[in-house]
Amino acid sequence: MEKLKGFYVKYLKNYGVLLVAVAVFLDLFIETFARHSLIQSIGFLVLHPLVSLCNILLILAVLSLSLLFKRRIFAICLFSLPWIVLGAVNGIILLNRMTPFTVKDLSNFSDGISIITTYFSTGTLILVGVIAAAIVLTYVVLFRRTPKLQRKINYKKVLAVIAVIIVATFGVVQISMRTGILETFFGNLAYAYRDNGVPYCFLVTWVSTGIDKPDDYSQEMIQSIFSEGELGDDNIYTPGEDDDTDVDSTPNIIYLQLESFIDPTLLEGVEYSEDPMPNYRKLMEEYSSGYLTVPSVGAGTANVEFEVMSGMSAKFFGPGEYPYKSILKEETCEAAPYDLKTLGYSTHAIHNHRGVFYNRNTVFANMGFDTFTSLEYMNNVMKTPKNWAKDALLTEQILDALNSTEEQDYIYTISVQGHGKYPTEETITNPAITVTKAESDEQKWSYEYYANEVYEMDLFVKELTDTLANYDEDIILVMYGDHLPALDMTEETVKTGNLYQTQYIVWDNFGMKKNDKDLATYELNAEILDRLDISVGLMTKYHQNYNGKDGYMTNLKSLAYDMLYGEKYIYGEKNPFKKTDLKMGVKDIVIEEVVQIGEKYYIKGQNFTEYSKITLDGEELKTVFLGPTILALNEEVDPEDVDKMKVSQIEKNNEILSTTE
Repeated sequence: MEKLKGFYVKYLKNYGVLLVAVAVFLDLFIETFARHSLIQSIGFLVLHPLVSLCNILLILAVLSLSLLFKRRIFAICLFSLPWIVLGAVNGIILLNRMTPFTVKDLSNFSDGISIITTYFSTGTLILVGVIAAAIVLTYVVLFRRTPKLQRKINYKKVLAVIAVIIVATFGVVQISMRTGILETFFGNLAYAYRDNGVPYCFLVTWVSTGIDKPDDYSQEMIQSIFSEGELGDDNIYTPGEDDDTDVDSTPNIIYLQLESFIDPTLLEGVEYSEDPMPNYRKLMEEYSSGYLTVPSVGAGTANVEFEVMSGMSAKFFGPGEYPYKSILKEETCEAAPYDLKTLGYSTHAIHNHRGVFYNRNTVFANMGFDTFTSLEYMNNVMKTPKNWAKDALLTEQILDALNSTEEQDYIYTISVQGHGKYPTEETITNPAITVTKAESDEQKWSYEYYANEVYEMDLFVKELTDTLANYDEDIILVMYGDHLPALDMTEETVKTGNLYQTQYIVWDNFGMKKNDKDLATYELNAEILDRLDISVGLMTKYHQNYNGKDGYMTNLKSLAYDMLYGEKYIYGEKNPFKKTDLKMGVKDIVIEEVVQIGEKYYIKGQNFTEYSKITLDGEELKTVFLGPTILALNEEVDPEDVDKMKVSQIEKNNEILSTTE
């Protein structure tokens, strides 16, 4: 006891030494979770002392606030908690995806909660709850048991010390940024966290949002990006006024974005009983194809579709930022659906997952879509062992969209079957594809699960192309994986040496010439439209006319800033794009009659799904789905209210997506 008291007197009362020691410990804790190795964490501290110093100072600046409290030991523990949570959460996330934790992930919190059971078992979630409760209890005990400062606090002196620490931290970080010790541009978020430290990078994702204003931003600068007269006499782009596309010769345009879909045979050290994707491989040989450079790895589906449709690079935005979660919630954005609507196209989005995920049910109205068919509007949904909807049902959804209009259709389809988490134990009984070589049992089972999902997605691709080959209208179908799967991969274990490349195919049913080419996702739409002799859209024109020329990416970023955050000089200082009246589901959900049998009420109609619920004055009633044409009411209502009952599509977190008129 005397030794403990002596230790307290000698060290813990010297709060300056204690704060530094805790800051170093927290930095090691955070980096250990990030690297999943204490040895690598210590190695980073030793081999990169200046970078580590910056991260330790950032932690210390927060911990220094504890000097304002009399219960300083408790306050140190309290201000340590956010760093502990950061380290733990980042480590857990990196077990399930390849992109580290960012502040932007907090805006995805509700989405993450909605799929958390896919990644963690019920037992694990209960354990997390127990740990959280234990932490709360620990802090209660700490508050009661930790010593309280007996003397009065000299707040002027303490504030001066805190100010010195904060100013010193800011100064050291600024010098490190300007001298290149710390990076300021994160081309690869995972590498940035690895090379610059988690605390610094996490804070950068907080303060760096949106697109930075160009240094020389002005009306003259923006309009000088295009050649004089290229956009008309006033150098202002007016949608639909300067395109001479022959609308009668344009085909239906379908994009199919395949979740986590890559060629499993490109992964080193793993062998399979047979080719997991023979149909996709055959199509790559017969039709235009190439590598597609995507903006993320292991996650980030929404940013891939944003790049494809908008022609903008997601890397123009803050590190880890999702425009769907920020600017596109409020602003309309010129994208392929808006552009093609000027040619008379109807525009449809399809996704066999929740409609509210990444705010798609609101964002798609700001990107020019007429309809959005999400999982809540689909029947006959088959699920993977990890509870994701299988992709085979998308063939029917695409045909429904094609058949819903007389004019040409633009259809952007987002698949979900290949989504992780990939199990590390045997999950599939009698799999079509088996792993015959792997470095460990865990790798065998995760890759075997993944390969079998790819195999089924490959069968879906064949079914879709076979079906569309016999469709009586011209169709171009662009297929690609959105990113590499969240498996344990590095550049050394991928045969391409690039974690940011998937493979695309441009399939058609009218005999286009094969033209293989490697592309970036933000270039893809302009390239496809160019092959169809379509030049509609500001970004389409820019990519088609300036790709590869000096200042290409700089000017692309300047245009993106002007269009989304600036004065919209390129549009004549006004936003020409109005939010669409987005219809959820291609097919109308219709109530035909309410039938009473005994004391029970039944609603007969059309296009009901398992997410169809009977509602009264906006309140959900107990509903039994009996089929696409009938719902049963499983509770009593006032007979006078029966005529007021409606049918709403209600997603799993109880958000109403649409309601019958």
